[in-house]
Amino acid sequence: MKKPNVLFIMCDQFRFDAIASLGNGIVKTPNIDRLVKRGISFKNAYSTCPVCVPARYTIRTGSEPYSHGYFKNAGTVFTDKKTMEERCGDYIAKAMSKMGYYTFGIGKFHACPYNEDLGYDYYAQSEELYVNMEQRNFDAYASFIADEHPEYSHIEQLHGERTEMYYMPQMSPLPADLTVEAWAAGVAKKQITQCKDKPYFGFVSFIGPHPPCAPPVPFNRIYNPDNIPNPVKGNIDIDHADDFLPWMNYLIWAEDINDSHARVLKARYYGEITYIDTCIGKILDAVVETEDADNTLICFFSDHGDHLGDHHSWQKESFFDGSCRIPFILSWPARFAGDTENDALVSLAELFSIATGATGNCITRDGIDILGVLEGKAPQRELIFGFHETPGTIWFKLMVKDKRYKYIYIANGGRELLFDNINDKNEHIDLSGKHPELTAKYRGIAVNKITCNDNLSLAVENNNLKQFEFSPYKRFRIHQFDLSKGIKNFDDIF
Repeated sequence: MKKPNVLFIMCDQFRFDAIASLGNGIVKTPNIDRLVKRGISFKNAYSTCPVCVPARYTIRTGSEPYSHGYFKNAGTVFTDKKTMEERCGDYIAKAMSKMGYYTFGIGKFHACPYNEDLGYDYYAQSEELYVNMEQRNFDAYASFIADEHPEYSHIEQLHGERTEMYYMPQMSPLPADLTVEAWAAGVAKKQITQCKDKPYFGFVSFIGPHPPCAPPVPFNRIYNPDNIPNPVKGNIDIDHADDFLPWMNYLIWAEDINDSHARVLKARYYGEITYIDTCIGKILDAVVETEDADNTLICFFSDHGDHLGDHHSWQKESFFDGSCRIPFILSWPARFAGDTENDALVSLAELFSIATGATGNCITRDGIDILGVLEGKAPQRELIFGFHETPGTIWFKLMVKDKRYKYIYIANGGRELLFDNINDKNEHIDLSGKHPELTAKYRGIAVNKITCNDNLSLAVENNNLKQFEFSPYKRFRIHQFDLSKGIKNFDDIF
């Protein structure tokens, strides 16, 4: 078989349960539904460090946080002088290029530094915010607006207003045909249609539906909040066993969002998803128009989800399903039958093996051979491990997940949670006290995983998971996200 084209389509903060054809009876996603019908939907897909930068380094390296060093957005734990590629191997674009592919990357990549060379033949970066004007000028989408639509270049935050407005329902400051999502889809379509001499590896990374929830007209008003269910909340002692969650709520001005506000926000979140779905449709149409559409492998996925008020929480960075479970669809009609579901445990690290495996030279690194799993030639994962924040610190937490149970450990207070994800899909019933033997089993699995990896070893003490006396994290607010205009606080201009 001729080498296939490989196309990755990624969203940011897209929940696992926000696709119509996979069970959501409210949201409209006709184009993602096309992919579902065309492909295989994985029901047990997880982001093993559910926040932007670590998830993206897992995707581009095929390595988990304990290998690439990012356990949070704010820097790697490694102090050596090695580059990421010296530590983990070629980035995915460079690996695919060596296998004879033309490569293009479009959208949000959240690299550190922002202008890191990720190895693409064509690269058009669009980030959600900028640290300074140099970064804003580097941004391909911001430059597109400044050069071709200067009537909108005065807008401070092109993707919606943040700070205290982070979880306030909004409308996009730009029309639907000029948003960053429309721009990304247009650039992707051009790359797909002009690539004829080689197979391509394309990576399209949308910024949405990451908050602020600011869909353009008319997508801002297609969902009636009264038809949206309230957030699903449990016992606050379980929901907030990890003090990081109320800390995060306070950080982004979301500590007292009531149910009616939450329904409005989710209506706008769904509006943003339906809008992005139309943009994905344009990309899929471009694929269909090529001569080898059926021999184009497409993966759709997200870096993580959003609590959206579930568990009394907003944002991500927890191991509740709303945060760490993700949509993951693999479509390759020339090789696999579509419109099927698969219960294999899947991590974002598998994307590296999927792309390279499609070329006939599978590189797994910290992942497994998912194409081999689908053909019965490779074993499935038995467990997914998740890690967040620096090992050995009070902020550290971990997850051990199999197809039925999920174990969560929180170093702050040495707290444990155990959920039966088959019989308790909302993760409200903590079984850790009722089933001490089962809890001890998963704790032991976590200790063994950590002790076998030097980069995690500080999370173990005296052959047990390191714990700290519980201490509430100090609350503070983010006053500005985008620093490119030199504004760092709420400035009194009068």
